[in-house]
Amino acid sequence: MPKILAMVLAGGRVDELGVLTFLRPKSTVPFGGLYRFIDFPLSNLMQSGIERVGILSQYRSSSLIEHIGTGASWDMTGRHRGITLLPPFQGLHASDWYKGTADAVYQNLDFIRAHKPDLVLILSGDHIYHMNYQKLIQFHLDMGADVTASFVQVSPAGSSRFGLARISEDDQRGGSLLEYLEKPAHPASNWASMTIYLFKTEILDQALKENAGIDSHEFGRDIFPAIMNKHKVYGYKFHGYWGYSRTLEEYRTANMDLLGERPEIKLSDWQVRTNLDHEAIRDRSPALIGPQGLINNSRIYNGVRIEGKVARSILFPGAYVGTGAVVKDSILFFDTQVGPGARVENTITDLGVSIGRDSMIGKQGEALAVIGVRTQIPQGIRIGPGCSVYPELKAEDFIQKLYAQGDVITADN
Repeated sequence: MPKILAMVLAGGRVDELGVLTFLRPKSTVPFGGLYRFIDFPLSNLMQSGIERVGILSQYRSSSLIEHIGTGASWDMTGRHRGITLLPPFQGLHASDWYKGTADAVYQNLDFIRAHKPDLVLILSGDHIYHMNYQKLIQFHLDMGADVTASFVQVSPAGSSRFGLARISEDDQRGGSLLEYLEKPAHPASNWASMTIYLFKTEILDQALKENAGIDSHEFGRDIFPAIMNKHKVYGYKFHGYWGYSRTLEEYRTANMDLLGERPEIKLSDWQVRTNLDHEAIRDRSPALIGPQGLINNSRIYNGVRIEGKVARSILFPGAYVGTGAVVKDSILFFDTQVGPGARVENTITDLGVSIGRDSMIGKQGEALAVIGVRTQIPQGIRIGPGCSVYPELKAEDFIQKLYAQGDVITADN
């Protein structure tokens, strides 16, 4: 088998996720009650037997560094296994922030060359899916490809948000790329790029050096149009679940795909790993359900305490729901505290949020309300649907009792 090096793009902030990415990259946004986005590609790499990984980080990297740790959670420590974090760096002749996905890899060509891989697998670090990359690699080898990208079918209604390809019918697994367009206004296909690229190393090296001389440095927008007519470029068709989660509603939907009798995301089958030392997950006590606590169609984890009612929700370790409180259609990150008598509907709370007694947050069936990290909401406050509450607000920052639908709440208002 060829020698493979993986490069994971994990440093970006996604504006559409609002306050959830004010203090972290999307790759470390919590997901599913226990995990982070980056756990999914890292678990895929582990299960695919790819043991050398570079992680390209940039925006607010501290949470990513803390979460990855030594890489032991994904069995990537040892003489021939390892994860290397690759933030922007200063050198004698060059120093700069990454100016795009292609530039991030270009600035780390020395790292790639030092490992001497036959193939380089480039992945996004912030999508939810389960894939055996060895099947992609075998397809690439069978086709004699120079470059292979992975594609998944998406709804035609929203397909113009993605890089889209027309793929020939060379093989039931995929075929040569007939056309690739980045976010076309009038899509001719609904096979969307998953931001998974497999390159022969020498082809990648050449393409990145050529791209370095222009002003735009993205794989989809710049690299693929440049190589389409020069090299053997193939598309691999993926038929499994793929959670893009670019918007808050997509993020909520992907989380809710964990619930129900037949969940679309089957974590037990996917065998996703995470760092159980991050947020002291492994040290927390078992979940506790009080005598008045009721749970319906929800996921809860260790350290959770429920004295009220929880329905169709996901509660991360340390979350607390007080007596008489109700939580519906919501996602409560680590250590969220919901006071007695409070009502939380269709809301996402970041870690360490405190919601005071008898407060009302969000509304079922309306736009999501989102509460930033470690914000303290005083008792008796009403925050309408679609509101965005900035991180680390104190109780005294809430100068009103009622915030209307769609309000943005900061320390200045």
